[in-house]
Amino acid sequence: MNPIKIMKRILTPLLLLLAVMAPQLALAQDGILPAVTVTTGADGSTQYSVTMQILLLMTALSFLPAMVIMLTSFTRIIVVLSILRQAIGLQQTPSNQVLIGMSLFMTFFIMAPVFDKIYDQAVKPYIDETMTIEQAYDKGKEPLRAFMLAQTRLTDLETFVQISGYQNIQSPEDAPMSVLIPAFITSELKTAFQIGFMLFVPFLVLDLVVASILMAMGMMMLSPMIVSLPFKIMLFVLVDGWSLVMGTLANSFGI
Repeated sequence: MNPIKIMKRILTPLLLLLAVMAPQLALAQDGILPAVTVTTGADGSTQYSVTMQILLLMTALSFLPAMVIMLTSFTRIIVVLSILRQAIGLQQTPSNQVLIGMSLFMTFFIMAPVFDKIYDQAVKPYIDETMTIEQAYDKGKEPLRAFMLAQTRLTDLETFVQISGYQNIQSPEDAPMSVLIPAFITSELKTAFQIGFMLFVPFLVLDLVVASILMAMGMMMLSPMIVSLPFKIMLFVLVDGWSLVMGTLANSFGI
């Protein structure tokens, strides 16, 4: 695509946003329209100005990549696929871009029920102005919290509770997000390595068989990896490996 067209597609939305926000910024500088206002309602709730809400939204979007990676099923999937690529013996195939794309779409598939609940319970009421941003945040984190609790090992959660020093946590549901998130990530890595080990064993056995045959034939100068690689690829294709791996990953989350 022409670089000029690319720059136009990037700059046009930015210029439109600047044109919309310029009058408000000018009024804010003149003291007519405060850029950031926080008011307290009659029922004690806190109301933020539109500019403040936009600021909070843009700040939250900067954390979106980390949230997608660490608070969803993405970590387990990408680690398993990376181990699978190493087990087959392919260093760059599939490429990192392909693995990340597969992991993202698998994440959207697995997390779809959670995202639907977040939209129905928090996003839609907030858009309809029937719920404040604080209430939307409290409602929106509950489905994600339930998903993380279901995938977190109790031992990992207890470890981080002890490290944090919280004394009033009587059940896993009482754990704050600052404790639940690292416990969830640790459990996801442990589960991913367990699945990766089970995937690695058949290919390791095939490597050992090929290495033993080559040594018995006196072909010690020939690398066993070169000979075993096509057999591993053929084995993986014959057993419909990709479907099995994707199905196993989806079922590991209870889908």
